[in-house]
Amino acid sequence: MKLFARYNRVNTSATIITFLIGSILFYFVLQYVLVRQLDQGLYVEQQEIQVYVQMHNSLPDLPGTKHQWTLFKPTTAVIAKPKPRSVGFYNKSEDENESIRQLEFTIAANNKLYDVIVNQSEAETEDLLKLIILVTVGMIGVILLSNYLVNRKLVVRLWKPFYNTIDNIKDYHLTIQQPLQLTKEPIDEINLLNESLNKMTLRIHQDYLALKTFTENASHEMQTPLAVIRLKVEALLQENEGNEKSIKQLSAIEDASLKLSRLHQSLLLLTKLEHGQFQANEPVDLQAIIRAKLEEKQELIISRQIFLVVNIEPVALSFHPHLAEILVNNLLNNAIRYTPSGGAVEIQLTPVSLSVSNSAMGASLDTAKVFSRFYKAEQATDGTGLGLAIIREICMVAGFTVGYRFTNEKHDFTIYFNN
Repeated sequence: MKLFARYNRVNTSATIITFLIGSILFYFVLQYVLVRQLDQGLYVEQQEIQVYVQMHNSLPDLPGTKHQWTLFKPTTAVIAKPKPRSVGFYNKSEDENESIRQLEFTIAANNKLYDVIVNQSEAETEDLLKLIILVTVGMIGVILLSNYLVNRKLVVRLWKPFYNTIDNIKDYHLTIQQPLQLTKEPIDEINLLNESLNKMTLRIHQDYLALKTFTENASHEMQTPLAVIRLKVEALLQENEGNEKSIKQLSAIEDASLKLSRLHQSLLLLTKLEHGQFQANEPVDLQAIIRAKLEEKQELIISRQIFLVVNIEPVALSFHPHLAEILVNNLLNNAIRYTPSGGAVEIQLTPVSLSVSNSAMGASLDTAKVFSRFYKAEQATDGTGLGLAIIREICMVAGFTVGYRFTNEKHDFTIYFNN
């Protein structure tokens, strides 16, 4: 849920609850005020009747109205503390039951005791109360609507700098030759965020440049001593021809140096892939690359008596030619290396995917670690353990998806082009 939607939901709910409670309280307060006003009128009427009786010693002749009328009847009981009360009343003219406010008290006139009942209709009060509540509810609705619309525009406007910052972060890549430069905003919190991000990306960019420089220098400097080691070993092999023990030791040194050279090149390639130094935006004929790599490995396939099944269609992708060659080469090397003598390797290429499967020497690989660096199966004796990790990194650069499964005693690696 977006922040605005969450804020608007909480704000609207709190406003509605506040207005609801306020409206209920307002209703009772207003009702109390209006009833007190009616009671005041009843007390005024009582006072006028008492003054008239004191002056004339007789009951006044009070004409009744639609909303107020007075009744007199003889009584023997004295009401000590008369108080107004609400009672039900059937209105014949309106043919309906309604509520009236009534004040009953006693008064002596002509040496007789009378019970005086002053009645006042609450119809007008109720109508006025309903009208006020209706207007209030309408105003609350207008306030809620205007509050929603104002908040919507205001919040969108206030959060626009934040979303600009997010867009700039999304579009930023370390391969760009300059650190992230976010503009200064009038909102202090957004401005503080931008300044912090600028400083952070500046440090990251500096670290990236330092690591890139180190990687390039290390790549250049390590190749020379490795080449010297191989040349010296070859010279020593020629000089020690016939000395089986020395040749065995020198061969081990040569194998180790070759493995170290391959490991160095693989790690260097992984570093370049992680740092985004390849752009997969060139047309690549994947079918031609597969055929070329199979031709290079033809002698190895024949020597290991591997049965090859090739079913490939013409596929052109927007990719990087060098990365495409590495991807195909690693897949084929992995399949050929771990196929037992007399086994089969099957290659399928469609516009949707590339699949390479081979007969298994043992059980399934660990699906959680198969693409991790330096992961090797139990039956693996050589290799750097980086081939599948490089395949995964290349797929991430190209936007492909790579998967592994073990079915019918076969290892199956499939790359989906996601197009």
